[in-house]
This record gives sequence, C-alpha cells and structure tokens, in this order.
Amino acid sequence: MTQTNTAQADTSQRVAVLCDAETATGYRLAGAEVIEATPENAVRLLEGLIQEDRHGLVAVDTGLIPDPAAATARVMRGRDLPILLPIPSLRDAFAADTVDAKAYMGKLVRDTIGFDIKL
Repeated sequence: MTQTNTAQADTSQRVAVLCDAETATGYRLAGAEVIEATPENAVRLLEGLIQEDRHGLVAVDTGLIPDPAAATARVMRGRDLPILLPIPSLRDAFAADTVDAKAYMGKLVRDTIGFDIKL
C-alpha cells in the first residue's frame, strides 16, 4: 500500500460531529471530533469541513441545519465524501411542545437500532 492509499483510507474513517455548544460535551465524552456551531455559522463551518476533505462522515445536528445535503449541494457536487448524516437535535427532545422527552429519546433509539432498550 502506498502512502497515498493510506492517507485516503484514514480520511474515509474520520468522523466529525457538527453541533451546538450544549450538545458538544456529550459527543466529546463519547470520543467524537466535535465542531461547535451556531445556526448563523453552521452552513459555513459544514462547507469548510467538506472542502477540507479530511472526513468520511460528518454528523450534523438538525437544530442547526435541518437539511444538510440541500444546504451544501453546491459544495458537495462531484464528491462522494463526506457522507452527511442528519442527527436529531436534543433541543427538540426537550422543547416546550414535546410531551414526553423519554418517549422521544426512546423513539430515536428504536428508529436507529430497530428495537427498544430498557434501562
């Protein structure tokens, strides 16, 4: 394997999470590379991550950018990576109009892995 192939493999395995400051700590504790953003600068930061060409996957908090693929279509044109993964905002779980935050989080887990986890 040449040096170039090794660098490409490493790039495709890197993961970053673009989220707000309140959520960032949890992702950092999980070992993720975190980029903190606000709704005002999130698209610019995401475009920068795409152009850096260092990540295979970028998870994007939908509270910052509801549709990351649409927001970055111009920058992503002709690129396979990074994969943009919209992740639900924790603010949605605890919003005033959310009836049951525990049920909301349970639904996220169920939708993601296909079954419930009881603690």
